Amino acid sequence: MTDNAVLTVEEMYRADQAAVAAGVPSLDLMEAAGTAIADEIRQRWEPQPLAVLCGPGNNGGDGFVVARLMADHGWPVKVSLLGARDRLKGDAAVNAGRWSGDVQPLEAGQSLDGCGVVVDALFGAGLARDLEGAALEAVEAIDRRGLDCVAVDTPSGIHGDTGAVLGAATRCRVTVTFFRPKPGHLLMPGRDHCGDVVVADIGIPDDVLADIAPQTFANGPALWRARFPRPGAATNKYHRGHAVILGGQEMTGAARLAALAARRVGAGLVTLAVPPSQFPVYAAGQPGTLVKPVTNNWEFGEFLSDPRRNAVLLGPGAGVSERTRRRVLTALRKHKACVIDADGLTVFEGHPDGMFGEIAAPCLLTPHEGEFARLFSVDGDKLSRARHAAQRSGAVVLLKGADTVIAAPDGRAVVNTLAPPGLATGGTGDVLAGFALGLMAQGMDAFDAGCAAAWLHGAAAESFGPGLIAEDLSDMLPGVLRRLFDEPENRS
Repeated sequence: MTDNAVLTVEEMYRADQAAVAAGVPSLDLMEAAGTAIADEIRQRWEPQPLAVLCGPGNNGGDGFVVARLMADHGWPVKVSLLGARDRLKGDAAVNAGRWSGDVQPLEAGQSLDGCGVVVDALFGAGLARDLEGAALEAVEAIDRRGLDCVAVDTPSGIHGDTGAVLGAATRCRVTVTFFRPKPGHLLMPGRDHCGDVVVADIGIPDDVLADIAPQTFANGPALWRARFPRPGAATNKYHRGHAVILGGQEMTGAARLAALAARRVGAGLVTLAVPPSQFPVYAAGQPGTLVKPVTNNWEFGEFLSDPRRNAVLLGPGAGVSERTRRRVLTALRKHKACVIDADGLTVFEGHPDGMFGEIAAPCLLTPHEGEFARLFSVDGDKLSRARHAAQRSGAVVLLKGADTVIAAPDGRAVVNTLAPPGLATGGTGDVLAGFALGLMAQGMDAFDAGCAAAWLHGAAAESFGPGLIAEDLSDMLPGVLRRLFDEPENRS
């Protein structure tokens, strides 16, 4: 998991300090950082006039290293500094002294004129206030001129822990950061400003992570692949769980999309529990999905009493009604593994504790921002809000979006960035819920299931490409799983 670790700004400071304490000179760290940036520039662009904008801290020191190395490679380099050169301290002052060229005051027009590539070494991830003055003017001028920009650590104006824009921020072609990414590289809108994120090894030993014990991770198979359910030679359908999905009266497609997704991801059996009047609609669809007419809440509870029916999805197309609210509470009181989405969340608007108080078994809540706001009155960045919601509810919370966050009550959180824009269409959230349900039916815990489902969802969309509709996602899943486990396309 350490390869997927994401460090807050404070944790990255601790990593730097631990590396120095372990015998890595801080000047060597800065030299390695500047070298990584210079190498990235040379790989991407042909030699041309380069503007290096240096700030008053260590980011500016990195910039001076870049300027020196690029000049050594024959690039015309223009260096501008925010603040006075004689006020630089520590390693930044040392590297400013190693630069033999001119240093001019930061001034948007003069600093950028004649240059096609810009190195933004003004402020790094630790910036906590809005840009102003010459820095703000320079950032706005870079964007206005459409210059190719390379950010050192983070684009100036992006909060390293939240991804928030502090007044303004450069839009970069590439951002070079060090050792591990920060939340601001993954969370929107920061991710949108970073361009390609390159994480450079600058000599910080991986073992410093043991003391830091990070709680935030970038989603990927390394986090959960070892616990992903895979059938063995002796496995039968009853070993793979029996998932139940509550079907609604009108929006019947939502539950059916989820049912197909749960089956595709491996659930042994999937049953739609539906209003008797809609039985023909549900039964006319996928022949491999079971359909059970359920007249009232008592019948629903009796159906769930069978211990083999071990996971339940409540909400997609269910309707915002007392019927839905009662079905959710019944499933929770039966101590089934539950995925609660859409209408299953909305019915508890204004009184969410009525649901939270019944959560005693594995439970995954999958709200979008609107549904989240109906249950949780909390401000702040997305990671903080998702963590708060998980701790308060006692459930794993999957807060959807281009930067989906999956948070557990114990404080762990994962950011999923594999979310192609084509997913912004009706029904895709139902498929996501079905993937999570199918994994939980097979025994995967709610946190792993949420992480795996979000990644598989994005990978399926990426595999399909343009023109995606919700029905396509489940059809793409077998290919994604084959690649995930490096299985051959055909078996003899």
